[in-house]
Amino acid sequence: MIELRKIDSENVWKVIKLSVDVNQKDFVATNTESIIEAFTTITSGGVALPFGIYNDGCLVGFVMFGYGSTGDEDEPQIAQNNYCIWRFMIDVKFQGQGIGKKALLSSLEYLKSMPCGEAEYCWLSYEPENIIAKKLYSSAGFLENGEMCGDEIVSVLKL
Repeated sequence: MIELRKIDSENVWKVIKLSVDVNQKDFVATNTESIIEAFTTITSGGVALPFGIYNDGCLVGFVMFGYGSTGDEDEPQIAQNNYCIWRFMIDVKFQGQGIGKKALLSSLEYLKSMPCGEAEYCWLSYEPENIIAKKLYSSAGFLENGEMCGDEIVSVLKL
C-alpha cells in the first residue's frame, strides 16, 4: 500500500539518498536540491509540501507539491490557484514494478483533499525528451495544455 509521509528529521537523510537511473538524471533534480527549494519557498511565504513515498512501509520515492503562483517568470498561467506536482521520483531499485503509477494516483488523491485550499487543476511539467514521464502522466489523465514552463511541457489534470 502506498503512503505519503511528510519529510522530517526521521526520514530526510534516507530521502536524500534516493536516486533515479543514470539515464534519468537530466530529467529530475536531486532530492537534496528539492528539499532546499522547499525550504527556501516556505521561508519566502510560498507553499512547498515534500513527502517520502512509502510502499508497504518501505521508502521508495519522493514527491513534492506546490500550490498557487510563486512569481517565477517561467511559471505557466495554470499555476495561479492550482496545485503542482513539482517533483516526482521513484528510486532506481523500485522502478519497473508499477509503483510509480500507484504513487502518482495516491498523490492525486492527496491533492483532491485540497490541503492548501480550493483548486480546479493539478499541473506538472516535464522535459520533452522524457517519454517515460509523459507516458506515466498521460496514463493518469494529464493532458498537455500548450503552455511551457521554461523548456518543459506543461500537462494538466482536472481535480
